[in-house]
Amino acid sequence: MPNAALQSLFAQKSWANNELFNLLSTVDTAQHAEALHTATRTLNHIHVVDQIFRAHLLGESHGFTATNTEATPELGELQFAVAETDAWFEHYVAAISAEPLAERISFRFTDGDTGTMTREEMLLHVITHGSYHRGNVGQVLKSISVSPPRDLLTKFLHVREPSRRQA
Repeated sequence: MPNAALQSLFAQKSWANNELFNLLSTVDTAQHAEALHTATRTLNHIHVVDQIFRAHLLGESHGFTATNTEATPELGELQFAVAETDAWFEHYVAAISAEPLAERISFRFTDGDTGTMTREEMLLHVITHGSYHRGNVGQVLKSISVSPPRDLLTKFLHVREPSRRQA
């Protein structure tokens, strides 16, 4: 399968997002309101960018004029929306073949600049962008003495397939 690595990366993205949202839901909102707001804004930014690139992949208008929304969604509502988008990407990479992955797509960024990327580059951007910002959320959690989940591909692979730990 030519895109097995992409499938694994998007499965790990879904898993990591779920782990992070589940942990955030346990943080005391009264005591850590500012940190939770920052974390939610960051996760919403990831989600908006995911939606923008999904629209680019589909050749549709995304309707966003910025890479975050003005209003901050409630954490549970955002978790549900992120899970839906993550599932879409998992299905997309499971169904796409090598030839369309190499297709170059022209698009417009939210600031009005134009860009061109292959479908594969867009998918890799979604992966790296989300990973980067989940790391930002991890730093926010550390600042309130909460250990963030270990957002690692190695951990995900071994959780999903424990036999990989066998020599």
